[in-house]
Amino acid sequence: MELQHFVAKLHVDGALGLDPAKVVDVFHQWVANQTVPGVVLIDVAELLHVPNGPGVVAVGVEADYALDHTDGIWGVLSRRKNILAGSNADRVSEALASAARVSLRLQEAFPALKLSHTSFELIINDRAVAPNTAATYAVAAPAIEAALRDILGHGDFKLMRHDAEPRKRFGVTVTTVKPFELAAMAAR
Repeated sequence: MELQHFVAKLHVDGALGLDPAKVVDVFHQWVANQTVPGVVLIDVAELLHVPNGPGVVAVGVEADYALDHTDGIWGVLSRRKNILAGSNADRVSEALASAARVSLRLQEAFPALKLSHTSFELIINDRAVAPNTAATYAVAAPAIEAALRDILGHGDFKLMRHDAEPRKRFGVTVTTVKPFELAAMAAR
């Protein structure tokens, strides 16, 4: 099974620490100046009125980035939209590196934004490729675990499968025993 369209969401640690509406201006600067390498950004969507929703999204051709509040959990999100070459583990690594790079940029703009160094989510945004089933988990988990051992440099982490509801996207929450560094993750 070739897993594509990964979403990586790095969780905020504690309270958000910033007015999420202020992210709109930062994302507009990114769009105007096209400062995200390898991605053409085309718009910004402010969806803060949606309870437990997508928050503020920088919409791109190849990928979207967001200060996301889905399921009531704030985090910095990267959503890949185009097909990427490489292995499943390569695409997991790319998703986390992309989310880490965006997180670091947002932390530069908002020093009060504190991100967890022990918790994040990985979701496959393609129900046709990866239906939310036990069979998908059986294929995806080893690829995700292999990528995480390489990225984190250890195997002290746990995968927790998201809701098994078949209408939802397949995803896992990852918790690590040892903290990871965003800069090292972003450099991959």
